[in-house]
Amino acid sequence: MTEPYPNTLIFVDLPTDDTEATADFYHEVFGWTMNARPAGSFYQVAPGQNFRLPDGTQSPVGNLHLGITHVANRRPHPTAGGLEPRHLSRDGHGVRVWILVSDDDDMDAISDRAVARGATDLWRHHFFAEFNGFNNAFMDPWGNTIVLWTKGGDDPQVPEGWTQE
Repeated sequence: MTEPYPNTLIFVDLPTDDTEATADFYHEVFGWTMNARPAGSFYQVAPGQNFRLPDGTQSPVGNLHLGITHVANRRPHPTAGGLEPRHLSRDGHGVRVWILVSDDDDMDAISDRAVARGATDLWRHHFFAEFNGFNNAFMDPWGNTIVLWTKGGDDPQVPEGWTQE
């Protein structure tokens, strides 16, 4: 008997009320490519390249993509008017996306770029032992939480002054 293949996550949409500004924000903060599909309503965020193999070369598996979707009329939907509500929800927790930071970038530099473009620092310099990772987090100007992650490695050394759990 063949084992069933699990359902596959293909991408997550970040809600916004300004798709162009959100696309510009993520392009400037992470350097990601933005594909308007269709412009003004949705952007496909293409981080580029493929997942790396242990030897550092690229595997045949492409990185996951994100979407940026306008809350006024999120597509697809069977009706022309879309789905209510048609505004951002800012009164509680929303989407949280985890980003593995590239070896040629830096969590603090990313956080600084994000804050310079209107994001809010949620925390910096935290170690989460359960998943062996160092992390920072910010909230983008549209209320989405981004957690920046770097791997702890075989013998993680938590720098003095960092929080940890």
